[in-house]
Amino acid sequence: MIEFRSVSKQFPDGTLAVDDFSLTLPSHQTTVLVGSSGSGKTTLLRMINRMVDPSAGTIEIDGSDIAALEPVKLRRSIGYVMQNSGLLPHRTVIDNVATVPLLRGVPRKTARTEALSLLDTVGLDRTLADRYPSQLSGGQQQRVGVARGLAVNPNILLMDEPFGAVDPIVRAELQQELIRLQSELGKTVVFVTHDIEEAFLLGDQVVILRDGGRIAQVGSPSDILSNPADDFVASFVGADRGKRALHVERRGGSDILVDTEGRLAGVLVAPTGPEASPDHRAPQ
Repeated sequence: MIEFRSVSKQFPDGTLAVDDFSLTLPSHQTTVLVGSSGSGKTTLLRMINRMVDPSAGTIEIDGSDIAALEPVKLRRSIGYVMQNSGLLPHRTVIDNVATVPLLRGVPRKTARTEALSLLDTVGLDRTLADRYPSQLSGGQQQRVGVARGLAVNPNILLMDEPFGAVDPIVRAELQQELIRLQSELGKTVVFVTHDIEEAFLLGDQVVILRDGGRIAQVGSPSDILSNPADDFVASFVGADRGKRALHVERRGGSDILVDTEGRLAGVLVAPTGPEASPDHRAPQ
């Protein structure tokens, strides 16, 4: 469990990135921090592994104040996945994944064997192990980045807009891969994004931030959608424009869900199984 207690961060240039932030991030769930530029979401993420230290307040992991922990040791115990993968270009895939275990003293042979297993975990073929990052697609690089983040079997996995630099099709694939991994591994994931659709797809707990890291609303996606806290949240999630209001239209022989702007939101299909009936449809 990660707990922020009255945390603030002011940078030397006077910018107040985070102002009196308090929140508990539950264990074994995905908490998504979502907000526009200047909302402090990345600063909050980086304070968890002490890449940034707070100006005030405390952050605890399982009841221990991280300010008392040695920063490098802390970082090597926490998985970190960033945008553009952050892979070392002069190292092969397998050596990128094995980097942190080797730094922690794991024997090279063991680290490389475990790195190969992690390629399996993130859905990459082992034949890619000896390639360099420049020889991979953007989606493959991000999968290697996730494998590297998991290499020390961390309880906590930090993900800083990890899918923001890939095309929409690859992004959707990576999102589904993360959902699969989380269902299997049950990590405490802290995920940063500016995309509310991504936040609602991935988050067990979604934190919508105003400027300066001030919380506008915290809750499950369904809680936020059904009861926006105020006009700011309603606008951020699109509820004020009727974006979330869907209706059914018959097009090309299929029942489809359409939003108020006429954009496709889903297709209604007949369910299978004993509960199916001719009049019942399920969105897809």
